[in-house]
Amino acid sequence: MGAHRRSRQPRQPNSAGPGSPRSGVRHGLARVLSKAGLCSRTEATRWIQAGRVQVDGRVVLDPEYPMRDGLRGVLVDGQVPAGPERIYLALNKPRGLVTTARDEQGRDTVYRCLDGSGLPWLAPVGRLDRASEGLLLFSNDPAWAARVLDPDSGPDKTYHVQVDAIPDESLLQALRSGVEDDGEWLRAVSATVLRSGTRNAWLEIVLDEGRNRQIRRLLAAFDLSVLRLVRVAIGPVGLGSLGKGQWRMLDPAERDALAPATAAGMPAA
Repeated sequence: MGAHRRSRQPRQPNSAGPGSPRSGVRHGLARVLSKAGLCSRTEATRWIQAGRVQVDGRVVLDPEYPMRDGLRGVLVDGQVPAGPERIYLALNKPRGLVTTARDEQGRDTVYRCLDGSGLPWLAPVGRLDRASEGLLLFSNDPAWAARVLDPDSGPDKTYHVQVDAIPDESLLQALRSGVEDDGEWLRAVSATVLRSGTRNAWLEIVLDEGRNRQIRRLLAAFDLSVLRLVRVAIGPVGLGSLGKGQWRMLDPAERDALAPATAAGMPAA
């Protein structure tokens, strides 16, 4: 599918604490550990508060301790943190799971599908809401994930959506033209009827951006209710025969097709 694109106050320098004062662009220590693909930011905060992380030879207990040089000078459990093997995988998300590592309401999350896999920590690349299902990517390569999610150069996403009516061509054209909802312009790159019955139809909808609950909001604006929503492809990568709750590794060609190393001027991970 072709690409279709539209066009805290800064933290004050802290000279107290481990090591010499740092200058320039700063990020909190927990964020630095997370962005290196070592763990989630929540887990990094736990490591830090448990006294497991040192910077420049001294234990740091503040997850927001300002860092300028990435992992330089950082030890975890007394060891230089080795960069993890980069993992890129596709999951067929079942309906009813929340796309988060931990849910404050105690609901099952997508990580249930990865239980017992022995994989390192991975983050979802984008989201699917609880009622939606289908293709969901995971990786511990933040730079690659950022390229996939880039609103200008990231891949289109294809959905099969069951609705409670049979749209005619004028309604499909309206979905492609778009509508304003809560201050945002929502539109589909393409919208076509896959098949229809007497009371409902399956549509194929392609999006080139990822706004919150975009398809549901777009359809609701035209009085269409979603009965089922399945993401079937991201760029050239499709669900194929992947069963619900199952996952597979992306091959290098798929990984590179989803996020070319030259996108947005970013180097290869």
